[in-house]
Amino acid sequence: MTAAATDGVQVDLGGRTVTVPKDGLYDRYRMDTPLDEVAADPRVPGVDFFRTLPKTRVDSPIGATRTPNFYYAMSSARLTMLAPTRAIRRRLPEELAPLEVAPGLGLASVVFFRYDVCDIDFYTEAAVGVAVRPARHGGPGIADLASALGGDHLHSYVLSLPVNTEIAQVRGHDGYGFPKWVTELDVDITAENASARVANADGGVDVAFAARTPRQKGHPSGAKVSTLTSYTRREGAWFSTLNQTNVLASGTSLFPRGFDLTLGEGRMSDDLRSLNPIRAVQLDVNTGAQAALHMPVPISVR
Repeated sequence: MTAAATDGVQVDLGGRTVTVPKDGLYDRYRMDTPLDEVAADPRVPGVDFFRTLPKTRVDSPIGATRTPNFYYAMSSARLTMLAPTRAIRRRLPEELAPLEVAPGLGLASVVFFRYDVCDIDFYTEAAVGVAVRPARHGGPGIADLASALGGDHLHSYVLSLPVNTEIAQVRGHDGYGFPKWVTELDVDITAENASARVANADGGVDVAFAARTPRQKGHPSGAKVSTLTSYTRREGAWFSTLNQTNVLASGTSLFPRGFDLTLGEGRMSDDLRSLNPIRAVQLDVNTGAQAALHMPVPISVR
């Protein structure tokens, strides 16, 4: 490890060199951040959620690491839209099936994340994804739908996942198999407004979003924990990645009005257009949350 600049150092991730903030959490602790130190950060609302999730050491394509990756203070905005099943199927591997809300209709979403305190330091992220049926699940689809819309447990396939830091891109792409790239990406989420701008390769607008934040409701830590299972394929094998989110302040608007979703030119807007979204059915904004992102595990897909 050598100094890359006055504010950054270079680290190796499975043969890839990335720059991380000097004296940041990753530089100092390599994914094994002491919880008591994190608890002293005024941006962190507490660490009780993480004390129930001990980290383990695993070998991965990015080298030896510790899992889960902890997000101690974060916020997010998700816009869920109806989309034709036929358009979703064209973008899915044949092993996966869309989750239908009605015959011929599935769910697509665009999501924006801001991670203020994290084991791999501050970064922002955006996603275009579709809801899918759980792999190898033959039960009634209505149960999967109720769980997904309620935010309890969503299964998804991600088409786009841009980020704004090198370490997030390499870990997400090489370690998890997600379609990640680095770009200029601004996300701002407050109790009043949620906004985001994802830049394309030329610095123009790929996707932009703005909306009034739905009225927020507070939740005690651990009282509202949602899970997301994402499916990825790496070197011909299927993997599932579990993300657990401890929601602390959230609000939902059904059939939202007054938001602005701008599709410009770029990879993310192309992916969203390919799904032919029909109308927005739900806007979920979390102004306070925490998360634990586990390393992928092999899974047998039908």
